[in-house]
Amino acid sequence: MSLGKYYDKGEKPEGISYYGVHHVSFYVSNALQAAAWYVGRFGFQEYAFQGLESTKPNRDFARRVVRQGKIFLEFISQYEPKESEFTSEMAKHGDAVKDVAFKVNDCRKIYKRAIENGATTIAEPQVLSDDQGEVVVATVKTYGDCHHTFVEKKAYKGEFLPGYDLIEDGEEDAFYKITGPVGLSFVDHCVGNQPVDEMEPVVQWYEKVLKFHRFWSVDDSVVHTEYSALNSTVMTDYDEVVKMPINEPAVGKKKSQIQEYVDYHGGAGVQHIALNTPDILTAVDRLRKRGLKFLKVPKNYYDSLREKLKSSPISIKEDLNEIERLNILIDFDDKGYLLQIFTVPVEDRPTLFFEIIQRNNHQGFGAGNFKALFEAIEQAQDKRGNLVDQEQK
Repeated sequence: MSLGKYYDKGEKPEGISYYGVHHVSFYVSNALQAAAWYVGRFGFQEYAFQGLESTKPNRDFARRVVRQGKIFLEFISQYEPKESEFTSEMAKHGDAVKDVAFKVNDCRKIYKRAIENGATTIAEPQVLSDDQGEVVVATVKTYGDCHHTFVEKKAYKGEFLPGYDLIEDGEEDAFYKITGPVGLSFVDHCVGNQPVDEMEPVVQWYEKVLKFHRFWSVDDSVVHTEYSALNSTVMTDYDEVVKMPINEPAVGKKKSQIQEYVDYHGGAGVQHIALNTPDILTAVDRLRKRGLKFLKVPKNYYDSLREKLKSSPISIKEDLNEIERLNILIDFDDKGYLLQIFTVPVEDRPTLFFEIIQRNNHQGFGAGNFKALFEAIEQAQDKRGNLVDQEQK
């Protein structure tokens, strides 16, 4: 495995462009409550709804969409207690990411090429329409039970998708009036965890099927603590807009956080979603006031950080005392830096969590913070009784 940044992108696929993550869909047991939690804790706004009471009723699923900046999260729950793909996956995974949808320039072309290159189809291209215009969508299967939907919106004036009722009174929630806007802007990247030795096949799937290329990688020689380690490769489109890091556990003394995820999720899936902000100090301060919980790193992290910054050619614009107070991590090189922080798992299973990230001329993924992050996660694992020898279950 090569380490660090890759520079060989290959030839640009003709006539194909990705414009970022359009939305992320979750299967949840109760869409109403899930959406309300993200409104309350993360500062999203209720945006759209599809279900029994909507203008175009959906009698099978409630779909509730929340929005912040360019981030759309959709929560889907089934109405009737009947056996289905939904109930099977809920029993296996619990609340989990089902679909990471990409905004693209040509849905039909991307879908056709993906199928020709071996993708499993979930839904062939179809046109969705309302008074705002038309959207073309198609869906393929990726790792685990996750999907990728291609969303083409060049003939659509609306913000989300046709078939949903917009929520006119979803402007503010009670916390919004107290904290003000959180200021999260867009999905920076989505990380997928794989069982051991399954990272490379997934990486090759992105290369072959979507014509993504390897952007950045690290292995267990870089990312390890005394107890655990991981391998990670970041996949991206030619223009490097969509970023999909793929992780797997590596051999260590104890069960790694990647293996813990795989065990509790029931296989491969989305481990965390990174949300980009231009002002992480304000965002994290307001998220904390809303009651969102974050991982804690040891205080000596900041003592070491200050020493390293003394010999660095870059200058951190933000107040280091505030960074320490908020428990934010910094990674940097000779060109720039990033600021990042990670929530604790957002459900009872120790699976899905979120990252808040601010980039300042730095396109890495916090490799310099992995050791501190892993140690913080291992402390939480130990409290759960899951920091056990590798052979134990």
